Amino acid sequence: MEQQVTTKKVFIRTLGCQMNVRDSEVIAGLLGKEGYQRTTIEQEASVIIYNTCSVRQHAENKVWSGLGKFRKAKTDNRKAIIGLVGCMAQNYKEAIFERAPQVDFIVGPSDIHKIPEIVNKFRVDKAQLRDRKLLERKIWETNGSIRPEEIYHSGFREDKNHAYVVISEGCSNFCSYCIVPYVRGRLRNRDYKDIIKEIEEAVDREITNITLLGQNVNAYKSAVNFIELLKLVNDINGLKQFSFITSHPRDTSIDLFKAMASLGKIKKYLHLPVQSGSERILQLMKRGYTRRFYLDLIRAYRKIVKDGILTSDIIVGFPGEKEEDFQDTYNLMKQVEFDSAYIFKYSPRPHTQAENLPDDVPQKEKERRHQLILALQKDISKRRRGNA
Repeated sequence: MEQQVTTKKVFIRTLGCQMNVRDSEVIAGLLGKEGYQRTTIEQEASVIIYNTCSVRQHAENKVWSGLGKFRKAKTDNRKAIIGLVGCMAQNYKEAIFERAPQVDFIVGPSDIHKIPEIVNKFRVDKAQLRDRKLLERKIWETNGSIRPEEIYHSGFREDKNHAYVVISEGCSNFCSYCIVPYVRGRLRNRDYKDIIKEIEEAVDREITNITLLGQNVNAYKSAVNFIELLKLVNDINGLKQFSFITSHPRDTSIDLFKAMASLGKIKKYLHLPVQSGSERILQLMKRGYTRRFYLDLIRAYRKIVKDGILTSDIIVGFPGEKEEDFQDTYNLMKQVEFDSAYIFKYSPRPHTQAENLPDDVPQKEKERRHQLILALQKDISKRRRGNA
């Protein structure tokens, strides 16, 4: 069936974390200023954008699979402009064109403000499209480091009741398994005045529920630190509720818990990834804290933040993880009783330190451990909901 394309419509498929969700809103807002309407129907779009994630292999596989259907459309009368943006773009750069020649442009996370200009370069008339050299033109932008502040004020919000607000970009922790510092760069904090302005703009649009975002959100520091920022946000007139994700245990403190307990508008919710309950594996992961430190934090959180919700991330099958290491994680989960947890099987990521470690836990064993942890968390979550 011939693709029916409507001029000036953009389809954006978003994979990955909440940062990508916000980035897709930014892209939609920037293209909206150029007259593009967002559509949920891929076949009617004149611009198709995949906003991608490289944190796990499974997320990348979804992108390659999704792009596969456009291979046959690589003909002289092809109409849609296809772009791949985000972490995969930064990770693979122009090598993407070799595996997916149907892609016209790639843009890294720090270069998304350039997308309208790139799209405009591809908007040529039918006569020009007969020129095969023009069809084979490719554009990639992956050298950016700092996003211009104005992109966060493009005005587009997909959810009319809730808004994500980025307070920092990138991460400087360099956990051995994590690709984020390599694809999103080192930690960069936005000016607190710009953050407050963005939240006030959302409130002016009657969006009164906000989530502050950062790959390592509680490491935020500009002219104010993270706790001071929370107090400023809490004081915004018209704001009803706000929360924050994702926190790193190393940057989490008793003072943060006291602020959460005392600030009336903050949601009593903490996402605090532990990743493993094994001291040895935590060291190999370069997480920067011990099992005891993490458990002490949890005890303090539950004492200070009454009835606070607690969630986490877990990785099973990390290189070198023995049965006793897995049992340490299993027992920690039984002890802590998270309200919910995101549980993943380890997959090697390019550029990371762990890529050089032997991926020596067999896939079948990863599956077994994954299923055991999932079943445990399912029981815990059910019990905690019953006690709520």
